[in-house]
Amino acid sequence: MTNPNPATDARADDLNDAGLRDRAVAAACARAPFDILLTGGIVADMATGETRAADVGIVGPLIASVHAPGTRDDAARMIDLAGAVVAPGLIDMHMHIESSMMTPRRYAEVVVPQGTTTVCWDPHEVGNVAGLDGVRWAIGAARGLDLRVLALAPSCVPSAPGLERAGADLGADAMAEMLSWPDIHGVAEVMDMRGVLDRSPRMRGIIDAGLTSGKLVCGHARGLSGADLQGFAAAGIGSDHEITSGADIVEKLRAGFTVELRGSHDYVLPGVVAELMALPRVPQTLTLCTDDVFPDDLVEKGGMIDLIRRLIGYGLPAMEALRAATLNAAMRLGRADLGLVAPGRRADLVVLDDLAALKVRRVFASGREVARDGVALTAAASEISAGFRGTVRVPPMRPDDFILRIDAPDGTEVEVQTIFRPRFTEWRSRVLTVRDGRLDLPPDVLMMAVVHRHGLAAPTPVLGLLEDWGSWTGALATTVAHDSHNLTVFGRAPSDMAAAANALIGCDGGMAVARDGEVTALLPLPVAGLLSDAAPKEIARAFRTLRDAADTVADWAPPLRSFKAVVGASLACNPGPHVTDMGLACGTTGEFRPLLR
Repeated sequence: MTNPNPATDARADDLNDAGLRDRAVAAACARAPFDILLTGGIVADMATGETRAADVGIVGPLIASVHAPGTRDDAARMIDLAGAVVAPGLIDMHMHIESSMMTPRRYAEVVVPQGTTTVCWDPHEVGNVAGLDGVRWAIGAARGLDLRVLALAPSCVPSAPGLERAGADLGADAMAEMLSWPDIHGVAEVMDMRGVLDRSPRMRGIIDAGLTSGKLVCGHARGLSGADLQGFAAAGIGSDHEITSGADIVEKLRAGFTVELRGSHDYVLPGVVAELMALPRVPQTLTLCTDDVFPDDLVEKGGMIDLIRRLIGYGLPAMEALRAATLNAAMRLGRADLGLVAPGRRADLVVLDDLAALKVRRVFASGREVARDGVALTAAASEISAGFRGTVRVPPMRPDDFILRIDAPDGTEVEVQTIFRPRFTEWRSRVLTVRDGRLDLPPDVLMMAVVHRHGLAAPTPVLGLLEDWGSWTGALATTVAHDSHNLTVFGRAPSDMAAAANALIGCDGGMAVARDGEVTALLPLPVAGLLSDAAPKEIARAFRTLRDAADTVADWAPPLRSFKAVVGASLACNPGPHVTDMGLACGTTGEFRPLLR
């Protein structure tokens, strides 16, 4: 049953009620009591950078007064904060709920007690699986939560048209339709960088629809620099989260982008913080985002709160980190109701023990206490629908499907095209030997198979060869494969690859690990092949078991050769070569290359 009193509203106009404002003014002027009075706290003022002792009076969803401590005691409910810090609720500027592998209501159960009260969700994962129906489902599934979900319209379904196929193809007309919906707050990350710079009709239409709507147009400018970066900004795109170094963030800030500094690539953050601290001031165009957080990390470490802690640990002052996650974000969103602990603003508040450990004590969303000491105080919203099941439309696979057969005598040497490195990929070539009518893979060459799973093309595996992925002793299969989310299998032994693939075909998607022809770990994700509605801790445990099993068969070398690399290995919009369901495709040039050279 839907929560009848959701603490959040995705729009700001719920505060524009004359009766509510009358009550707030009366309470602020001591002509009426507050509903809630927070006493004995230290307010973290994002506007001035101060921390100061103050009490906070709340009326309905509004902050009515921030006043001298101990001067008021008239409230229906008084809460003594005993010296704790009161800060605005955290705003995650770019994220994908799907990366948590949880449905929206389960995701909210986790992040709201961590102090996150607003997220900007790009549901392009479900959009790539189920098109407009998937986006509609995402909007509906996010209603009635204690988490404010500002949904954006997926701009790249698929992410690289002509290089890959997803479960839908959403062009300019679909973008215009989504932007007409009141629950859509802008254009989600524009990932087809080549299309933007080449001024392809498709990307021109999508961006123009966003600019015409007056809503946000968000970007994905990975690897862009110099003239290309200037062109990307000139197209009308206002933000980027694909930061690769300290120099990269400074160049993008100088280009006028709002940077959504993400926490999912921790190795980048120390250099970024060093460059930020070398500037005359930390820019107000710096915001924060989580982008992708796996379920075990989300439950055990946290989302936004974990990112803020890490940034502080790398040398960013606590108030600057919090300002990026609150006021700066609210300004980018055009949300005057968010981002400050001040009268007339929305009572989205997080109570922290201090500005060092940042332990979250209480969370308020639109004036209601929704979490305390890490526990949500309200039940999950509506039950998840049974929609988007059965999205892995692939028949059972055989080991023969994962064999590179060559009609040549034993001992024949064949030159093949390979893809080098998990990230920042390059074309390479290798000479392999034919044994028993198939290519004999050396121990340091990994096979990657991509199988179209959405029913819009034949589910014939496309086989590619990867170098610099180490020596594997088993297989890993996943239907979580950014962003087209086709069935993707990594391995060397055909029996292992078939076993892992068939496990996912049998459970409507997810992740599986196999070794010696047997499945050793399975994480079912039956909603769109991406999500589960199980309890968050259960999902986190199952994912941790899966990841531990992967550690026994894969040869990781962090930070680049890591578990995270498998879910992004087919992302064809990024520069360099990738294996997709259409072939060996290059995101830089748009070309395809055959496996045999």
